[in-house]
Amino acid sequence: MTTTTVATDEAAIRSVLGRMYEAWSAHDADAFADLYTADATVVMPGLLNDGREAIREFMAAAFAGRLAGTQGVDVPQKIRITGDTAIVVSHAGTLMPGETTLAAERERHATWVFVREGGDWKIAAYANAPVHL
Repeated sequence: MTTTTVATDEAAIRSVLGRMYEAWSAHDADAFADLYTADATVVMPGLLNDGREAIREFMAAAFAGRLAGTQGVDVPQKIRITGDTAIVVSHAGTLMPGETTLAAERERHATWVFVREGGDWKIAAYANAPVHL
């Protein structure tokens, strides 16, 4: 891979993350889930969503309930790309309505797996764990 290719791929991956958090801000579960592969997985403490439709259903319910009015936060710390696969490690969390600073109890280490499908980067897997135990 050339430096230009890596930079282009990194920009595309960051764009997917940006679109995902725009969908979160709009509480649009369809736009959110459409960024995932059909067989994607999301693993969080106490939760496994297996497949895009499970992710869509979970986010729709969450946006209507406990995530109403929230904003997602995700700051990539490292992006590694090998061919058509990328790993992103980030500092993430959820801002509750009215918050501007991420509360320690909602800080997460997150790992994303992206794959290139038909020329576009999609999220194949996501997992997170609390920063502070």
